[in-house]
Amino acid sequence: MGLVLKAGPVVKIVLLALLAFSIISWAIIFSKSITYRRASKDSEKFLELFWKSKDLNVVDDNIFQFKHSPIAHVFHTGYQEFKRINTASLGKHEGNLESMVSPAAVASRVDGIDNIGRSLRRACVSEITKLEGSLTFLATTGSTAPFIGLFGTVWGIMTSFHGIGLKGSASLAVVAPGISEALIATAVGLGAAIPAVVAYNYLLRKVKVISNEMDSFSSDFLNIIKRYLMEDSRRPEIWNQ
Repeated sequence: MGLVLKAGPVVKIVLLALLAFSIISWAIIFSKSITYRRASKDSEKFLELFWKSKDLNVVDDNIFQFKHSPIAHVFHTGYQEFKRINTASLGKHEGNLESMVSPAAVASRVDGIDNIGRSLRRACVSEITKLEGSLTFLATTGSTAPFIGLFGTVWGIMTSFHGIGLKGSASLAVVAPGISEALIATAVGLGAAIPAVVAYNYLLRKVKVISNEMDSFSSDFLNIIKRYLMEDSRRPEIWNQ
């Protein structure tokens, strides 16, 4: 602490900047760790309800119980689009079986499936964007903090050698304090960067796992919808309208 207090104004500013980087990085690390843990737990509970339920309207009605689950949000988006398309299709054909199995009706349902697929992809992208929010700060800290610390070190060393020139003495007793003060900036820079880089890679892997789970669920959900919309007669009972 004494070396920090004795450092020059530029080095002190560098140290304060690095301290701010470190504090914000740790806040992001703890916040994202909690967020991803909640997302995983809520998604696990949601998937259990989804696959056990015989009525997806019930699943959609209970979506508020899984507010931290990105998979639940994806389902809600896709299911709302499905209900809109299905309601429009039933209203258009008014239960006429011949019109519902006509080429035009089949083409309409294919377009509906494409629309649902697009809505699911948009929802996945939106959820991933939310999950990745603030992670770029960790990457920025990991890549820039060492250089900021190095700048403080170089500046401190320059100041030390300038003082040596003014005093006309280059003994170890004169050089060592200034050099040690300057090297603190590099140490603090590495101290801020290393946890940020490790956490960034770890949290990014968590996002990748959640992203894969969303993609897998979207594919399964879209296949269920395809089977329903392309069914010509009896509908699966899980789609209670």
